[in-house]
Formats: sequence, structure tokens, C-alpha cells
Amino acid sequence: MDIPATRGIPTSLVEKSTIRKISIRIVPFVALMFFINFLDRTAISFAAPNGLEADLALTAAQYGFASGVFFVGYILLEVPSNLALHRFGARIWLARIMITWGIVSLLFTWVQNYPQLVGLRFLLGIAEAGFFPGAILFLSTWVPARHRGKMLALFYLAQPLTSVIGSPLAGWLMTHEGLLGGLEGWRFMFLCVSIPAIIVGVLCLFVLKDKPSQAKWLDADERNWLEGALAADRKGKTDGHGAKGGFKAAFGSGRVWMLAGVYFGFIYGLYALSFFLPTIIAGFQEQFGTEFDLFQKGLITAIPYVPAAFVLYFWSRDAFRRGVKVWHIAVPALVGGLSIPVALYMNSPAATIAVIAVTACAIFAALPNFWTVPTQFLSGAAAAAGVALINTVGNLGGFAAPYITGAVSDATGGFQVPMFLVGFFMLLSSLLMVIVARNSRRNGGTGFGGVPTTATDAPVAEAQR
Repeated sequence: MDIPATRGIPTSLVEKSTIRKISIRIVPFVALMFFINFLDRTAISFAAPNGLEADLALTAAQYGFASGVFFVGYILLEVPSNLALHRFGARIWLARIMITWGIVSLLFTWVQNYPQLVGLRFLLGIAEAGFFPGAILFLSTWVPARHRGKMLALFYLAQPLTSVIGSPLAGWLMTHEGLLGGLEGWRFMFLCVSIPAIIVGVLCLFVLKDKPSQAKWLDADERNWLEGALAADRKGKTDGHGAKGGFKAAFGSGRVWMLAGVYFGFIYGLYALSFFLPTIIAGFQEQFGTEFDLFQKGLITAIPYVPAAFVLYFWSRDAFRRGVKVWHIAVPALVGGLSIPVALYMNSPAATIAVIAVTACAIFAALPNFWTVPTQFLSGAAAAAGVALINTVGNLGGFAAPYITGAVSDATGGFQVPMFLVGFFMLLSSLLMVIVARNSRRNGGTGFGGVPTTATDAPVAEAQR
């Protein structure tokens, strides 16, 4: 919908300048928050093979459970936290989330045993609950639908870049054993990666605004265009008429549940890779007779995520030009599902990392495009509940992946079987994505967007009326 300019400025120029300002003033800061978020939750993966497992006498299954229990606390408060964000505003709620998770993350510096590790990982999940869907929801209140895919791609770049930058950084920090009060290297690393969350959480209160009307860095024409474009996007979507209606609309939607299943497979693959890749690399010495120091291990861990960042950007750019198609999501899931089991049958570290890089590219190509789908047919409280529900069910994969991977690795003595499970769940995501799009088209829909058209989405349509 074109929103006329009020001072004789062509609408296209107003739109361009508004989106440029948003891409400079909002998206990088929210991406920085996401960068710190992913680094804090995956810091345990760097620590485990470099002192934590030995110092706390952990088995692979115990490490996997401690890694995954984060998602139990996360899931318990996911939907309530996102609805609280919808009620109180993103600025205050996202700041609260960051500050509390930074404090909990800091406590890992002094963890002494397995029960304490599990307890802190559980508390970290509670502290972080609602951050990711809250960030997605926040961006959807600032970015019109036709620009959302591009902005989500820029936001999602923070995740592979966390590994590109964070892995060598974590390795470098762990080389400073004894630098501060005799702390082991992995404890010093936890200390250093936790403090930025607290600092950025405080800054969030001053940098972010809850809605465009509060942004003094937009002029009157830009605010008028943006508010009009966002209002046009809300037409034809399900609002859910408050929190109760939001729950009903989201939880009663078959499409939401199918998308939750798609996301489960992606998250299962992402966290199996994130939590165990440093361990797999540490095993290269036994498998191939090669030896690397801590910093080199960090650099090797980062390698798959470098091409992943490029693929994410250009794949999402193509989706922005064409409009998100089912193959923008289903094809990467298929490629990832077929590639990941192959990695552990390679005959050199270089070949293993190359295949893992293909899997990383596949996962990160799909994720930002996937998240443009739910907000195309839900808004308001229904969007808050729906996005949180998808993220909640998906994050069951965050608990299942490290725990199952560790337990099966202990039972089988290797990572081959666990990686076949990763492949299975990603192939299932590909299949479910095709089914979602096919059912929508079969019942007269446009694929992803528009009002719900399937029988399983009837509660959504009812809430809309």
C-alpha cells in the first residue's frame, strides 16, 4: 500500500529512506543482542572439550543433558514471556531478559560440579526465555512485510557470525589460564562472554523504542509512511483480540503446529552441530592423528560458518526478490539432512569440515526465510502466542539434540548414529514444509500469506471474525 508523502516527497524515496534508517538504527543493535545471546548459550560447547568435562568429570550424556536442559527452562516461560513483551513493550522486556541472563551466565565462572552445572543451565534458559521470539516480534512491529525477509536475514547473520567470531575468541580467552585469580581458561572465558550481555541490556533501555511514533530519528513523512504500511500489513491478519484470543488463535491453528514441526528439525540440526562440533574437532587427534591448540580449534570450529553467513545473505536476498517460496526453506532442509551423516565418514579433517560446512549453509539458508512465514498470517497477541509456540516446540529440539547426541554417542562409541538422527529430522522438516505449502494452495490460499484457508486453521479465521 502506497502511503502519500505529506511534503511533496515521492513515496518511493520516503520508503527507501525509512527502511535505510531502520536498517542502521535498529537491526544492527538487535542483531548484536542476538550475537551475545547465542554466544552465551553455546559457550558451554567451547568449554566442554577444553577443561570443563575433565574438571567436572562429565560423561558425554551428562554434558548433553546439561547443554539441553537450558531449553527446559526456556520452554516453560517462552509463551508467557513473549506475551509479557507484547503487553509491556520490547524496550523494557528485552532489557530485562538480557540483564538477567548476563548475571546467570556470569555464575558459570564458579561452577563446581555436575548438579550445579545443570541448575545454572536451567536458570539460564529461564532468564533467556522469550528473547528470540520477542526480537522477531519486535522487528515485525518496525519492518513492513515486504521488507521483513531482508531485515530478518541481516538479523540472522548474527548467528553464524557468533561462531565465526566467537569460536576463535573463546579459544583465545581460554588460553589465558590463571590470568585472573588463578581461574582455569574455560572459567575465564565464561566470565568474559557474560559481561557484554549486562552492558547491552542496560543500553537497550536507551537505544530501542517500542513503536515508530516514538522514534525522533524518523521525520514526519517517514513516520507517516511507516505507520501506514504497518497498518496495511495488519489488515487480513489474525489479531486474536487479546492474550486469551491470541492463545486460542495460535494453539488452534494446524498451520502453526506444522510450522512448529518444521522448526523442530532445524533446531535439532543447529544445536547438535553447535554443541558437539568443538567435541568432534577435539577428536581429530585420535581419529586422524592431528593435534591443534586451543586457538586453532576455535578457528576450525568457525570455518563452516563463514560460507554459511554468505549463503544466508544471498539466499535470503533471492527470497526477498522472488518472495519466499516453499523451496527457499524445503531445499536447504533436504540438503542439510543428506549431508550431515556423510561428514563423519570422511578420511581427513579438511573433508569432514567441508561437509559440515554444507550442513551449516543449509541450516542458515532456511532459518531467516522460515521466520517470515508465521507473521504473514498472524498479528497482535496471536502473533505473540504463535511465534512463541513455534519457537517453544522447535526448541524441544534444542533439548533433545544435545542430550540424544551425547547419550547415543556414549552407547555407540561415536557420532555416526547421532548424525543420522540429525539427518532424519532435517529431512522431516523439508517434507513438512512442502505439505504446509501444498495444503494452503489446495484450499485456495497463496502458499504462505493471506488469511487462513485450511480446515485446520478454522479457529484462526473464527478469531479474526
